[in-house]
Amino acid sequence: MDQNLILNMNDHSFVVCAFNTTVSKVDDFLASEAKGTKVVGAQSLKEMVSKLKKPWQIILLVKAGQAGDDFIKKLVPLLDTGDIIIDGGDSEYRDTTRQCQDLKAKGILFVGSGVSGGEKGAWYGPSLMPGGNEEAWPHIKTICQGIAAKVGTGEPCCYWVGDEAAGHFVKMVHNGIEYGDVLLICEAYHLMKDVLGMAWDTMAQAFEDWNKTELDSFLIEITANILKFQDADGKRLLPKIRDSAGQKGMGKWTTISALEYGVPVTLIGEAVFAQCLSSLKNERIQPRLHHCTPGWATD
Repeated sequence: MDQNLILNMNDHSFVVCAFNTTVSKVDDFLASEAKGTKVVGAQSLKEMVSKLKKPWQIILLVKAGQAGDDFIKKLVPLLDTGDIIIDGGDSEYRDTTRQCQDLKAKGILFVGSGVSGGEKGAWYGPSLMPGGNEEAWPHIKTICQGIAAKVGTGEPCCYWVGDEAAGHFVKMVHNGIEYGDVLLICEAYHLMKDVLGMAWDTMAQAFEDWNKTELDSFLIEITANILKFQDADGKRLLPKIRDSAGQKGMGKWTTISALEYGVPVTLIGEAVFAQCLSSLKNERIQPRLHHCTPGWATD
């Protein structure tokens, strides 16, 4: 997604300096996807900041958690008062609050921005949810709204959300809602396949039809596509995929926050538990081995 976001900025006439701790990835990017663009590269953080205009505006797309913290620690000594760090990763909102407060004390403006739309959206227009130190907004507004998706008469899918972790909190809830959407799709698939015995093409057509109604969404669209998709041997791919789901944590964080604030989000909570149960593949396959009392008959 990081490379596509850079290409999006380039397409909107913003000059970007790309850096990656694995320097070879920068070289490969400049020699392939970014070839012929105005994108420039850097071999080190020091070289990167030397190529930027003041106030420096640095967007991080780093794995949330310790990796992000470590990168910011390396970056901060190179920055001056008024420089801007934008965390575009899926950071836990409490981490964003901490970073915003800590960096404000050093005179650095920190922004935590949700980025939605996946790899395709990153290039052709994501939805952006910036929040943090509002002093940064006048400096980043043009580029953020310039690269964001547009709706209606050209209104950008990007506005200032609020102080400190507001942007990442909104992104967390946004992703949490998608957990609920996915659970509903899975339950619909289960009823179609195992209760009604519908054929693959019939199920795919049902989702395609739903996608032409108020249910129109990317998740419904790709569900129809995967139901139709055939593997190289001509057989349906979906039954070959291991039914063991993973998760990044956004749904769990949303559920925990809901419990803390006393807000009932039962669908999202059930979706998180369903994914936890899904991940217990072996326990589901061999229930007798794990759950029967020793010495009791199992038949």
